Amino acid sequence: MENRLDGNAAGGILHEVFPFDMTATQATCAGCGATGPIGALAAYIHGMGTVVRCPSCDTALIRLAHVKGQYWMDMRGARVLQISGGR
Repeated sequence: MENRLDGNAAGGILHEVFPFDMTATQATCAGCGATGPIGALAAYIHGMGTVVRCPSCDTALIRLAHVKGQYWMDMRGARVLQISGGR
């Protein structure tokens, strides 16, 4: 894919769905088991939606599209999300 950005570029659309900053959330790849913050993953953003991929094995951890007022999210590539409580 040619439009590779870092995962921070997906932070805006993820914040439209989740009420907190997702870029610091630790995600474990279902493909290879690599773990890292979503902000450090690879993001591909285009008219069809946003895809966040593992930089190690290229598995799609998050696929997100906003169509006709609804968000469609596929997270089957993320084995675990570790979200900090903040307090």
